[in-house]
Amino acid sequence: MTELSPYHEDQELDNNTSDNIHFRDILEQHISRRSLITKTASGAVALTLASTLTGCNDDDNNSSNNGGTSPTPVDPNKKPEKLNFSPVAKNLNDIVTVPEGYEATVLYALGDSINPAYGAWDDNNIPSGLSFEYRSGDCHDGMTFFGLNSSTQRFDANVSERGLLVMNHEYINPTFLHPKGPTKVDGRRPEDEVIREVNAHGVSVIEIKKDKTTNKVEVVKNSVFNRRITGSSVMDFAGAAAGSPLLATTYSPAARQTRGTHNNCGNGYTPWGTYLTTEENFIGYFARSTTDDTLRRPEEIIALKRYGLKAGSSSRYGWETVKAGVLSQDLYDRWNADVKAETAEKDYRNAPNTFGWIVEIDPFDGRQNPVKRTSLGRFAHEDCRTSRVIAGENLAFYMGDDSRGEYIYKFVSDAKWDPKDINGGYAAGDKYMNAGKLYVAKFNNDGTGQWIELAFGKNGLNQSNSVYPFSSQADVVTFARLAADAVGATKMDRPEWCAVNPVNGEVYVTLTNNSNRGTSYPTDAANPRNYEDKYAGTKTNKGNVNGHIIRLRETADKTTAESFNWDIYLFGAEASGAANINLSGLTDNNDLSSPDGMWFDPRGILWIQTDDGAYTDVTNCMMLAALPGQVGDGAKATTSNGTETLVGKKVTDETLRRFLVGPKECEITGVTMTPDYKAIFINVQHPGEDSADYASPSSNWPATQTNPSNKTARPRSATVVITRKDGGVILG
Repeated sequence: MTELSPYHEDQELDNNTSDNIHFRDILEQHISRRSLITKTASGAVALTLASTLTGCNDDDNNSSNNGGTSPTPVDPNKKPEKLNFSPVAKNLNDIVTVPEGYEATVLYALGDSINPAYGAWDDNNIPSGLSFEYRSGDCHDGMTFFGLNSSTQRFDANVSERGLLVMNHEYINPTFLHPKGPTKVDGRRPEDEVIREVNAHGVSVIEIKKDKTTNKVEVVKNSVFNRRITGSSVMDFAGAAAGSPLLATTYSPAARQTRGTHNNCGNGYTPWGTYLTTEENFIGYFARSTTDDTLRRPEEIIALKRYGLKAGSSSRYGWETVKAGVLSQDLYDRWNADVKAETAEKDYRNAPNTFGWIVEIDPFDGRQNPVKRTSLGRFAHEDCRTSRVIAGENLAFYMGDDSRGEYIYKFVSDAKWDPKDINGGYAAGDKYMNAGKLYVAKFNNDGTGQWIELAFGKNGLNQSNSVYPFSSQADVVTFARLAADAVGATKMDRPEWCAVNPVNGEVYVTLTNNSNRGTSYPTDAANPRNYEDKYAGTKTNKGNVNGHIIRLRETADKTTAESFNWDIYLFGAEASGAANINLSGLTDNNDLSSPDGMWFDPRGILWIQTDDGAYTDVTNCMMLAALPGQVGDGAKATTSNGTETLVGKKVTDETLRRFLVGPKECEITGVTMTPDYKAIFINVQHPGEDSADYASPSSNWPATQTNPSNKTARPRSATVVITRKDGGVILG
């Protein structure tokens, strides 16, 4: 019996070998300033659509409530002028630490049952793989709350006491998912382990209820809405690539369906009330033999290499090695991408092409299959955020490709938003996400940028293209990375989560870090830092160690604009860092490293979460609350390595504060709220991920949240709900 090593994502980070720029020419310092627009629209699906929840503006003079246990009634739409909660201190504790006056409660953890027929999680008796179709998956990630109307049983933007919480389960921590960690027997993975792993991926839909008086939140375990979407669930294709030979497999020769979604990282939501989940590091789930290239056409080899599936690639978890005894052998064979038959309709050579999409899920309708929206492009999707919702204007969807040297994209719908489509389900998705224009971003040296359209027959995207011979729009969207290479898009440092400011429509994107910045990736104005930092007094981290957040504003504030202005809102750094490294002026109350998850609540408060390995000698990962300004509100600056850049206005303790610190070795990710702003949900992913083995956990969370002395419990990813002890509004 052989134990498997944990997965580390570095193996999937570098696959862009194009000659496109790395911002190296962006050295000019001028950026035009523009006033805020007067019209507003909210950024959260459960709040923007309610007529009472549309007002936010920058000259808000509301004062935050500092009362005692009986807070004065406040308008929850009002953005506070300043943050005045007690900032959480950096720490290495094995609990979720929240500000004074708040409390954190574990709501939904790995293995928890969502069906009364299945028992509770038991550390000493790990449930069967098949049972995970009715249990929480692992590595909780992106997440959205949808209010549930008790009368219509549909989405309702005003409801806070009953709703559907929808969340991703990105991948697995196999050390603790199985009784004694993952194993192989004679080179094969045991079937029950693989069934458990496949089912522990995907998405959860769970009904929750919140007491109107106490704000206590509970899972409704017998709800008819509770369900799991897993790595084996049937999915439909829609959009530009649906029906394309590029998606044909023996499971669906007509290329209209596939099975499963996995590596679901960031998320999004639509104004009509559906959930968007993103497929990120999907390529590592497939294997290819060393001889497979000899059976492929040259353009196939180009595409496979560009997405990281080179000949001889082994799979992350070895799912293709299973010898079936419980389920169909076909469920395991699909993870081998070799050419094994005379045509693609008779094998799984195209299986990798069936992943890497945005997937739409209607939480309120479990009868229909989720839909992979192919018009939005295929790459390592980290997040997908909808533009502000304004009646009569085109919707845009902003997306990042999380890998070194990859790109920022947007999709602009041909259809203009009509509020009548609320609760339109997948039909509305067809209307707004099948037909439109896909763009990729190019950043200029004067603080402006262009959106370059990725359309067959435009901008050189045709069969004569020197990068790849595009023959249809299906080619363009399926191999969006190659199309972006071909049009000269600008390479970025791991574009992760996107967020849209409901006040002014500006788009924020986290660029989490880059250890190669300054070496294989030259420094430039938009990625200007190359420095060294000691970790635990011994290891030296190099490059853009702590990451940053870039933002852009569309010309004339139109989603259809093909140009924009940009600057860098925030630089991660240690408070003690030199001023030419700590460019945002961070203090001990708000210093951070590796920004990752990010979301604007409808008031205009920005929530920033970290997934870090550079500052964890000092503090566990965290979440901060921010009150950002606008593009162009800062000044010029020069970094420690002499690179000039464009920096947003420096933060203060009143505009950026640490709201939460997580348990040991975790990532803090996923954030959403109830419409009354009285409960905020976050996810704790992979606590104790660096544990030596299942018998020696380095974290015992979530058991430690209620019993800090527990030193035996297995660590489990989980969803946490945070409320105020006085029953008030979060940051009210």
